[in-house]
Amino acid sequence: LTKQLGPPLIGLFAARAPLRYVQPTDVAPEKRKTRAITGIAEYVHLLGQDDGYVPTETHQEQQERKRRERKETFEAKLTERLKQYNPAEDPEVRGDPYKTLFVSRLAYSVTESDLRTVFEPYGAIDRIRLVNEKDTGKSRGYAFIVFEHERDMKTAYKETDGIKIKDRRICVDVERGRTVKNWKPRSLGGGLGGRHYTKPTRRIDTYSHAPSNYSRGPSGPAAGRYTSDRGTDRTGSSAPRGRSSDRNGRT
Repeated sequence: LTKQLGPPLIGLFAARAPLRYVQPTDVAPEKRKTRAITGIAEYVHLLGQDDGYVPTETHQEQQERKRRERKETFEAKLTERLKQYNPAEDPEVRGDPYKTLFVSRLAYSVTESDLRTVFEPYGAIDRIRLVNEKDTGKSRGYAFIVFEHERDMKTAYKETDGIKIKDRRICVDVERGRTVKNWKPRSLGGGLGGRHYTKPTRRIDTYSHAPSNYSRGPSGPAAGRYTSDRGTDRTGSSAPRGRSSDRNGRT
């Protein structure tokens, strides 16, 4: 093909002259020799095993450590208080435990006179003890009421649970410290209290738990307006769907 091209075109494809040789400035690879590398075994004893470095805590590790320390401190205090807890030897506890009513969730402004006014109609009261803080004298929100008769205590127990004293709903219970073995109050990890704010609510299927005579229609004055279901009269008659007898007998 090149024979058919003219001299000007053949000149375009001619090879160029070779590059000029330049003496290298670096040492030839076959003659190159670097500094010999020795081991560091003879210097290991100078490094030591511990340089005093103290690793820093992350924010999450710090929170977990503080939470763990608070839990350990609380458990230690709780164990110590459990050793000292003995209601049978408490000098402030007097009276028959089976005649004693425990009242909780009291407003801090409630006095013994207020409690006597509320509970005295249920029977004669022997003693009322409103528990206060030892250092400040502030009410702790619960009290013990000792009745003269056990039947009066039982009556008050049944009738006063959930009533309001100074716009605050109270809770009553029998005294369990001296009547129940190994009983612990709520402040020591036991008790039956709590408002169950975090307790999950259970969904109840009304129809699946309904009695056999339960009607799915509304109750009350409007119950008579809905007597048909899916075009069939529930009472047995064949009334068309959407037409039913009201409480006045009209269709």
